[in-house]
Amino acid sequence: MNSLLLLIIGLPILEILVMIKIGQQVGAINTILLIFVTAVVGIYYAKIEGLNTLRSGFINIYQNKLPVYELISGASITVGAFLLIIPGFISDVVGFLLLIPFTRKFLIYFILKKNKKNENLRDTGIKEDENIEEAEIIEDKNNEL
Repeated sequence: MNSLLLLIIGLPILEILVMIKIGQQVGAINTILLIFVTAVVGIYYAKIEGLNTLRSGFINIYQNKLPVYELISGASITVGAFLLIIPGFISDVVGFLLLIPFTRKFLIYFILKKNKKNENLRDTGIKEDENIEEAEIIEDKNNEL
């Protein structure tokens, strides 16, 4: 809980400090215009990426596949767009990282891999350093239709 409180208090302070430093370098009006430009460009790019993700999700549904990646990707695009709307340069950088397909795919793969590994270890009670071999049981069902 303390880390969440620190994040809620610390992130706006960092955003303000970065805005002041950039404002000292390029001027106040240019800093404000830069914040607006990043928000507009980011929202436009989020719209394009959202439509691409939606299209990919429909293709997976038509092929009878679960669109798990597309759901997570859509959620990350939403978070990225929200971060781009919030004024600040740190939130803009994180928002753009969530919108770029390469970095989004990398983050989603990392999160899914970490969660799957933790889930498998928790379900089986196996320690992380033990070797696990996967196998498939095939039943012979000659008498069934």
